[in-house]
Amino acid sequence: MTTSRSAQTPAFPELRFTDWLELIEERSAVLRKAAEAAPSEARIPGCPDWTVRDLLTHVGQVQRFWAAVVAAGPALRPPSDDLVVDRTPGSDLATWSAGATTVLLDALRTAGPEVGCWTWWAESGNAATSGSVARHQVQEAAVHARDAQEAAGAAEPLPPALAADALDEFLHVGFGSMDGWPHAPARVALVTDEGPAWTLILDTTGASAVRGGPGEGPEPGAVLSGPASDLLLTLYRRAPLDDGTLRLTGDPALVRQLVVWPPLG
Repeated sequence: MTTSRSAQTPAFPELRFTDWLELIEERSAVLRKAAEAAPSEARIPGCPDWTVRDLLTHVGQVQRFWAAVVAAGPALRPPSDDLVVDRTPGSDLATWSAGATTVLLDALRTAGPEVGCWTWWAESGNAATSGSVARHQVQEAAVHARDAQEAAGAAEPLPPALAADALDEFLHVGFGSMDGWPHAPARVALVTDEGPAWTLILDTTGASAVRGGPGEGPEPGAVLSGPASDLLLTLYRRAPLDDGTLRLTGDPALVRQLVVWPPLG
């Protein structure tokens, strides 16, 4: 595994702990609203084995799990199941889901941003704190809210600042936690229309994300450009690479290899 590297400041201010808490609350509400508008047995295009009910259950269980992680404080292992409160939803799924969001936010607010805790990404060299959990949970809520919107037939782009921050987190934490790149060493630049850009350095040690796009280092083998929301959704395999919303220069096969590389839950 590799340690992520970052250098320059993005084109707009980075989000902070209080922003992440607000976004978890807001995106979780968007998720429930979209789920209410969709048939409960409708399938989720991004997770075709799931119904809308499965999706809400998954997000609620994830939020309750990470609430227990944060409440436990510094630890080498995740909390045992008995410390995760009310994991199984009852008949009123929407109320149970809202309760899960509240439990997560309460745990995060109580801890504040700097408390250490177990995370699956600790070995990547990225922060393993309540703040890093909050940032990651924005992604969880936002992408799955988009899933629910798609099931309801009303998919919307993610807010640009959220999408750019989630991209930064996903490139450093998600890709940065991967083992060796299984193809020839390469670089891929990702450039948002909103301004922020990154270069992923891919080699036998894994992936390192560097803030900065083409022209700020060795020439990348491919450059993928477009709105931050579309870039994030493509990396999450929620949007096809060739649907016309993104612009690709360089080696298309390299980008296809990148998109299918990390396992997604």
